[in-house]
Amino acid sequence: MHPDSSLVRRCVASPNHGKRIGTASPSMLILHYTGMPDGQGALERLSDEASQVSCHYFIGEDGEIIKMVPEARRAWHAGLSNWEGISDINSRSIGIEIVNPGHEWGYRDFPVVQMAAVGALCRDIVSRRAILPQHVLGHSDIAPLRKTDPGERFDWAGLAAEGVGLHVPPVPIRGGRFFSPGETGQPIEALQAMFALYGYGLPITGVYDELTEAVVTAFQRHFRQERVDGICDASTIETLRDLIARRG
Repeated sequence: MHPDSSLVRRCVASPNHGKRIGTASPSMLILHYTGMPDGQGALERLSDEASQVSCHYFIGEDGEIIKMVPEARRAWHAGLSNWEGISDINSRSIGIEIVNPGHEWGYRDFPVVQMAAVGALCRDIVSRRAILPQHVLGHSDIAPLRKTDPGERFDWAGLAAEGVGLHVPPVPIRGGRFFSPGETGQPIEALQAMFALYGYGLPITGVYDELTEAVVTAFQRHFRQERVDGICDASTIETLRDLIARRG
């Protein structure tokens, strides 16, 4: 049986968890921001039975790592989500909540000490659990219509440099052909097929619809943070191509 992380400073138990369904060994790591005005309020919500939400680990802006749910248990952090055709992400994953007010409450950079703690905890988890780089994801990757976290200020590139997650240098933004909401046809099918190949839950419809725009936006928040606009330009497409090649 896998031990939980030894990096924990204290425990605040959440009652919101259950048995993992279909697997005993999580193979994904999902990162969130708390998206509330302050960390204490978020911690209280995640430990309140009435909220019906939880996470395995909680990281404060000061870098404190708090354990809330044992890794062996199914925490309730992902909600309605999809990756590589898997819809019960909660059963397959470990969830980390990182204190940040988020887009609704004054989104800001993640402090250096906090990111250092995120890196240390993530390295520990992916090492113990043999989690593949492409299975370290943001909440917005698995729920693009509903979620924006941890967002475009999160240092995914720095995390990847520490051996956590898959990342490539984003292709520089330039002019040229782009695809945007409302377009239809074979090029859109090809675009959707590339995102689906990488893992996003995107049906191939040939229509640049609301979900396609949301997936493109989520991808940009994670992998091409300079411009997050939901428009699939050459930079976005080529960065996705490079990621697919890197993943192998």
